[in-house]
Amino acid sequence: MTRGAGEWMVTVLLAEDDADIRFLVTLKLTQAGYQVRGFGDGLSAAADAREHPPDLAILDIMMPGMSGLEVCRELRKMPATAKIPVIILTALAHEADIKAGLAAGADDYIVKPFNTRDFTTRVDAVLARVQAHGARPSEFARSNPDPPDLVPPDLVQPTLTPPNRVPPSGGG
Repeated sequence: MTRGAGEWMVTVLLAEDDADIRFLVTLKLTQAGYQVRGFGDGLSAAADAREHPPDLAILDIMMPGMSGLEVCRELRKMPATAKIPVIILTALAHEADIKAGLAAGADDYIVKPFNTRDFTTRVDAVLARVQAHGARPSEFARSNPDPPDLVPPDLVQPTLTPPNRVPPSGGG
């Protein structure tokens, strides 16, 4: 995935109603090599995700029209967007808020205010987990409706003795 000069350009859908935060996140992600599509409300973000599934969605919770949690739930329901990783980016920091975000299907939960370097590191980490499966989330959705095989490729499967064969005895 080497953003920008690599195999593919990562597309991030950003739904954030605060224009200053939307600008800051867009700037930092663009500097990190991501392509960002920003929206000021959940309805527009959800409509765009249906039309052009992104590789990652970053959603604020408190937005006009449709909350980030509602957008996340909608993304998880639709086959074309169900496997897209989602990061919640919000000022809501109570344990119940975090649980609600993760229960809605978010892969990560970042509380505002946030350190921009840590933010891009966490974006990288979420996308690295996707890359480990060998495809973009939007490609998973279009070409493989079944979940990916989660067995790491370097894991050696044990060899089992066939049931009709008796192992040699060690006595001599």
